[in-house]
Amino acid sequence: MSKRDELIAKYAADLKDKCGVNPDMDLLTKVTIGCGPSIYNADAATVSGSDDSELATVKNNFLIKKLGLKEGPNLDKGIDAVMETYGKSNRNKYRAVVYYLLTKHFKKESVYK
Repeated sequence: MSKRDELIAKYAADLKDKCGVNPDMDLLTKVTIGCGPSIYNADAATVSGSDDSELATVKNNFLIKKLGLKEGPNLDKGIDAVMETYGKSNRNKYRAVVYYLLTKHFKKESVYK
């Protein structure tokens, strides 16, 4: 099993155990690949739900640039909803899992088809 496959399995377990979501493995794999090499860097692989600058990066680089969403209050609400789903007290929020949940939340799976 490759390192990426191991990480995808870990992300799928997080989705099931911490978020109560049965993941679409094909979409999760594509989202993980889309994260690029950041998944192998301990700091870059996670998202801090309490760091405003980090959440702004998620909004700008992922929601607006990658998913093509328009700037607006609904983006912050979506990020808040995903952080709530993942569990605010959960310290390790994997970037790929957050991006997967955001993709599902905004119904933008077509970006990864």
